[in-house]
Amino acid sequence: MAEENVSVVTEFILLGLTDRAELKVVLFVLFLVIYSITVVGNLGMIFLIRITPKLHTPMYFFLSCLSLVDACYSSVIAPKMLISFLVERESISFPACIAQHLFFGVFITTEGFLLSAMAYDRYVAIANPLLYNVAMSRRKCVVLLAGSFTGGLINSLTHTISLGRLSFCGPNVVSHFFCDVPPLLKLSCSDTSMNEFLLLTFSGIIATGTFLIVIISYVFIAVAILKIHSASGRKKAFSTCASHLTAVSIFYGTLSFSYIQPSSQYSVEQEKVVSVFYTLVIPMLNPLIYSLRNKEVKDAVKRALGSTHFSCESYC
Repeated sequence: MAEENVSVVTEFILLGLTDRAELKVVLFVLFLVIYSITVVGNLGMIFLIRITPKLHTPMYFFLSCLSLVDACYSSVIAPKMLISFLVERESISFPACIAQHLFFGVFITTEGFLLSAMAYDRYVAIANPLLYNVAMSRRKCVVLLAGSFTGGLINSLTHTISLGRLSFCGPNVVSHFFCDVPPLLKLSCSDTSMNEFLLLTFSGIIATGTFLIVIISYVFIAVAILKIHSASGRKKAFSTCASHLTAVSIFYGTLSFSYIQPSSQYSVEQEKVVSVFYTLVIPMLNPLIYSLRNKEVKDAVKRALGSTHFSCESYC
């Protein structure tokens, strides 16, 4: 029994997105640009919120946390993926693979919880604007943030521990660009039925639960907006939610398509394409969505760029 539980495989070979040499350079440049925009955009958003007193509100507190999570989980995946375009054989040790899966799981799940917390925040802001700062106190925001990270950690640890208990006797070629659960389960020589059950159950409960919070929040938001008498007031209220709704739709759409499906319907190539969206494209889009569709953020960017331009002229 002891020998059956020992993992023979000590490393995995990541096949990456493609094995066509003529595409690797193009894809390397493309995803390097995407990753650079992701890091600069999200860290820039955090910095902008930090230096702008007008943005020191619960809404932008959660947005800065979202930007941090986006930068983190993209950084868990992107560097290894970029290296795979430059080498013929990209390998990752078993412990590193488990660690990558752990951290990615923490951040991606935390993002889902954060998006639901942001929906609740928008409801409070629109339904009770005069009591907004009291209802969404700093302590309450910190509790919601801590709960989001705790939920992400519990979910990821559950899957990581169950994955670490499996035996991998070979082959060790992962038909993916990172250590995701479904392709790893395909390689295990152990019974993976419990892992598949946990994956479907946890992903389903968390995705459904957080999405329901978002839906319920927006039902109450819609009711509150309809009670606003002025057209300009309704338009302003809706504009504060448009960015969040866009981010939620993209995030849950891709994740539900990827994880909440039976293993019999799993397609490696289809999974790779979908994974690109939620690991690299969505973290890049979020700061763009919130900056382009949010007047306060756009004004803060203009002021920051204006002060930088003025400082440069003064120095010159």
